[in-house]
Amino acid sequence: MFEIIAAGGWLMLPIILCSVAVIAISVERYWTLGPKKIAPKHLLAQVWGWLKNNQMDSAKLYELKNSSGLGRIFAAGLSNSRQGREVMKDSIQEAANHVIHEMERYLSVLGTIAAIAPLLGLLGTVLGMIKVFTAIMLEGTGNAGVLAGGISEALITTAAGLCVAIPAMIAHRYFQRHVDGLVVFMEQEAIKLVDALHNDRRVDVKK
Repeated sequence: MFEIIAAGGWLMLPIILCSVAVIAISVERYWTLGPKKIAPKHLLAQVWGWLKNNQMDSAKLYELKNSSGLGRIFAAGLSNSRQGREVMKDSIQEAANHVIHEMERYLSVLGTIAAIAPLLGLLGTVLGMIKVFTAIMLEGTGNAGVLAGGISEALITTAAGLCVAIPAMIAHRYFQRHVDGLVVFMEQEAIKLVDALHNDRRVDVKK
């Protein structure tokens, strides 16, 4: 393995660093974006139970705020619920913007790595071919070892760049889709909470 990396030249170093970043970010985002940590399915039913039983106090509000991303959104809305529907919705939107920003953390890095890794491989290809043509110019076509070394460097960096870019692209698309799904769910739950507090009509709260 080390011989292959060494044969790829100095451009293998940034490609390897990119691969380490992809693995680290993927593991961190997978752990952080778990549904139970961001948007528990039964949180709205729990909050509605507290409200109906007059148990919603500052301690419950603090617990809710620190429980999950959706809990932080609910807490922001409940803190301003007595000031009217529009103020409550604005508070929820502001809190949601912060939660979504945290959910999308590092995803742009994955997208950037997916874009630049093939370019690093392409750069390695170009440098390898330059070595080949330089060797041909200086020594002719008789030195097969020099020619093979340049071609090998070109192919290794290209392959390495693609091996990093493909998983990075898959991870980026997966987590972006996952975040979009969580955002839609949180939006639906927040709307139910607002309707439950400011409308007379019955709101279906799943338990």
